[in-house]
Amino acid sequence: MIYVTGDMHGNISRFEDKRINRLKKGDYIIVCGDFGFIWDGGRVEEKTLAFMARQRYSILFVDGCHENFDRLYKYPMTDWNGGRARLIRPNVVHLCRGQVYELEGNKIFTMGGGCSADLDLRQQRGTKWWPEETPTTEEMAEGVDNLFRHNLEVDYIITHECPTKVKDLLIDQVDNFNALTAFFDEMSRQVKYKHWFFGSVHQDKHLSSAHTALFEHVVPLEVPKTVFGVTKPQQ
Repeated sequence: MIYVTGDMHGNISRFEDKRINRLKKGDYIIVCGDFGFIWDGGRVEEKTLAFMARQRYSILFVDGCHENFDRLYKYPMTDWNGGRARLIRPNVVHLCRGQVYELEGNKIFTMGGGCSADLDLRQQRGTKWWPEETPTTEEMAEGVDNLFRHNLEVDYIITHECPTKVKDLLIDQVDNFNALTAFFDEMSRQVKYKHWFFGSVHQDKHLSSAHTALFEHVVPLEVPKTVFGVTKPQQ
């Protein structure tokens, strides 16, 4: 089965969550951005990736705003389940921007990246920032091309950011609109899909039959029509 969760920010303790521990061989867990485990190339990072490689399930992720893109982009692109991806380890996969993958009979569109809301603060503190966090026009155009190849119809959408109208429900600020959220606004009008999962806002909230914000919860890709807070992986 396929499960989805939110930002991890390089926090290895997230893998101690019993909802992840019970995943079986052949299962997938998708992280909605800010994976954060590809960072400095140090000894701890290598041990962490070795730990992930030993797991019986596959760990998939879209990139977010807090990634070391210099290191992440050193991994070569390859064809993977119908789209382009980066294999960090055989079972640890970066799902690239604007791709459509086929997993367990599902078509899944992915678009990582975003626009850091804390950019000014990060620069004041001298924290490293990568302009690659924001998808380029070319990446969004590739996404459009791939969606048209699938007749503007997929089963699921996995992103880090979300449409403006959705973000307005979660964050009360005036600068929710940008080129990427505008792109997602148009996608939400033009593309037919069952459900859209995203991270970025650090909230766990099942907003509607079409949109779910994820942070620490782990939910099945096929979201049951139940109270969001009690959703657990099925045995």
